[in-house]
Amino acid sequence: MCKQEILLSEHLAETLGKALDKCAYDKLFVLTDEHTHELCLPLVDTCLPAGRELITIAPGDCHKNLETLAYVWNELSNRKGTRRSLMLNLGGGMVTDLGGFAAATFKRGITYINIPTTLLAMVDASAGGKTGINFNGLKNEIGAFSPARFVLLDTEFLRSLDDENIRSGYAEMLKHGLISNTEHWAELLNFDPARPDYDALRSLVSRSVSIKERIVEQDPREKGIRKALNFGHTAGHAFESLALEQGRPRLHGYAVAWGIVCELYLSCLRTGFPKDKLRQTVQFIKETYGTFDFDCKQYDRLYEFMTHDKKNESDAVNFTLLADVGDIRINQTAGREEIFEMLDFYREAM
Repeated sequence: MCKQEILLSEHLAETLGKALDKCAYDKLFVLTDEHTHELCLPLVDTCLPAGRELITIAPGDCHKNLETLAYVWNELSNRKGTRRSLMLNLGGGMVTDLGGFAAATFKRGITYINIPTTLLAMVDASAGGKTGINFNGLKNEIGAFSPARFVLLDTEFLRSLDDENIRSGYAEMLKHGLISNTEHWAELLNFDPARPDYDALRSLVSRSVSIKERIVEQDPREKGIRKALNFGHTAGHAFESLALEQGRPRLHGYAVAWGIVCELYLSCLRTGFPKDKLRQTVQFIKETYGTFDFDCKQYDRLYEFMTHDKKNESDAVNFTLLADVGDIRINQTAGREEIFEMLDFYREAM
């Protein structure tokens, strides 16, 4: 895979103009959802060529599906896109995931640029080259590794982001803190995402992206250490899938936060993660994200979702666990009984 360039920008139109100058293309397609078309496109439209082609899709993770993907493919084809065309994805994680996958597969792959507009997309979805869609009720079941040529980060977008989406993105930053070092983890626990200091948040975003970028550079196709980025996601994706199935969808970051609670407990059980750090992290998550209600009747369904996780290499469920903050243990497996115990802990602690 080619190395992507991640640029933290203070003047987005200028940075985007320079990025476009470095990309040879015959036609520019701009993908937005209905929200970013209205709120974000005007901030970059002045530096786009007059002939740019706009494609707008419905917002929300429920539309990150095959039907929407086919619509984008049709638009690219009907408007005479070629292998030399360029795609600009302007939006949150749903837009960058689906747009990146559309670009990775149209004409066997065209170049694309991501401009993430949510905190979650900035620190997670837009960087690292993972693209995809939800399928058959499972998160990101279909996808490809295909990095953007550029990822342009402008934290000014965050000033207009609602509280829930700030908190959602912050969960991925908390994950990055847990897999990096105690100093950064403590710094994140002392920040209040409900009343964000945007200058401080900009610095935290830069650090968070650097953590992910460093890991992805070592292992772009997730054969080893990149699995650290899955911490909290095995249980988190199960919560997210169950919530969607029950008609009470939750934002991805909330599900990851709840998944972190589960997987820190499993880390205590299996790899000796310190109990005091477990308590501090669980308390922060409880105060910031509330809880996801379920009872023991849903354990089997949650377990079934976990067995479908892409990281599994056998009948057992694969987890990334921590022996301490920054002490990562990949390819840890757990069986049904341990997972049920983990879910018991979650319900008692939250």
